[in-house]
Amino acid sequence: MTRAQAAEGGSAAGNGNALRGEATIVIEGVAHLLRPSFDALVRAEEELGPLFALVERAGEGQLRLAEMATLFWHCLANPSALTRERVGEAVVAMGLAEAAKPLRVLLGEILRGRPSTGSGCAG
Repeated sequence: MTRAQAAEGGSAAGNGNALRGEATIVIEGVAHLLRPSFDALVRAEEELGPLFALVERAGEGQLRLAEMATLFWHCLANPSALTRERVGEAVVAMGLAEAAKPLRVLLGEILRGRPSTGSGCAG
């Protein structure tokens, strides 16, 4: 997958499927799948508060960098050894405009209410 595809939240063979609410982010040069599974979203909500309020804050331009990194971290399909800090650093490295692309995919899926299946949870 190219960086451009990853930044768009798009897909290459076997990677994020935007139609299912999946997206990808590049962390330290490696594309990682973000999958908003039920379990991942429940854990994110436990930490960040109601998801609808998160979506509203994002729509108003009030979403914090830490909230974005936390949502991404919880939605990592394969968290392996990635820490929340590494995810946050990746968001800073890509810039908020690029990070907003996979964020829009995840938030769109949250609003549609069809989280993908699978564990997709980092914790």
